[in-house]
Amino acid sequence: MRKRRDFTALIEREGDGFFALCPELDIASQGDTVENARENLKEAVELFFEHASAGEIEEQLHEDLFITRLEVSVG
Repeated sequence: MRKRRDFTALIEREGDGFFALCPELDIASQGDTVENARENLKEAVELFFEHASAGEIEEQLHEDLFITRLEVSVG
């Protein structure tokens, strides 16, 4: 049975499509819709784990990731 893990997907509009990033692994993808970008990113992450060595995974994985909001003065 395959082990399952949760990762972060950051998705933002880019032109006519959407850009998706998994910051824990620095893997990115894109798609025409949010869901398409998410699915493409999921596939890219799964392919990484299928083909990367244990050393590559350890080197690429950023487990201490913190996502927070900032309040800044502008203008």
